[in-house]
Amino acid sequence: MEVTRLTKKNHYEEIASQLRRLIADGKLNVGDSLPSTKAMSEQFGVGRSTMREALSALKAMGLIEIRQGGGCKVIRSTPDSTGIPELQSLRMNRETLIELLEARQALEVANASIAAAKRTDEDVAAFQALIVEMERSVGIESEGERTDVLFHRLLAQSTHNAIMVQLFESIAGQLERAIRDVRRVEIYANRAVSGQLLGEHSALYEAIAAGDAELAGARMREHLQHVESILMKYV
Repeated sequence: MEVTRLTKKNHYEEIASQLRRLIADGKLNVGDSLPSTKAMSEQFGVGRSTMREALSALKAMGLIEIRQGGGCKVIRSTPDSTGIPELQSLRMNRETLIELLEARQALEVANASIAAAKRTDEDVAAFQALIVEMERSVGIESEGERTDVLFHRLLAQSTHNAIMVQLFESIAGQLERAIRDVRRVEIYANRAVSGQLLGEHSALYEAIAAGDAELAGARMREHLQHVESILMKYV
């Protein structure tokens, strides 16, 4: 497979574009299997996580299927114009999604800072137990969704501020749907993405346990920016 080796990092869009052109030009035909993720990573000169992101983008376009075990096969020569339902939902509600992300960042960065200042020993123990659950759920979609929502709800409760809890609950339904859509879109690279999210939640827990309000707020902002970057690839 002839590809152009990349000279910059994290260019999953360029990788996806090159593979899309190979499919469109008939150099990769419907039914053809792609090389292994490892082999393609070496060809493009990128890490496997970047390669998985590119493959996830092609999957979202309906061009390839990613089979259990990591093998990929071309299933269409042109992007699926209908898209998968989760992506259509994100696109149709783009304005609402952006507003939700803005509101979430304002609320949860504040929640993280307040929780770090006011958390109790019981809160820290609850976070610690939840992190253990999250470690066990890496790669399991339904459990990943559940523990993600629980983490953010526990964060709100750890502010010990009834108004902050109410504000969180007022957007919890929409927030949960957004998280579910992200996870479904990214399920094709689930272990890489879930592992990174686990690292971000663990870093948040450590800042809260240390009582460092400024650090907790900064880590929450970084976490939400990562989630937003995943979402915005598809809207």
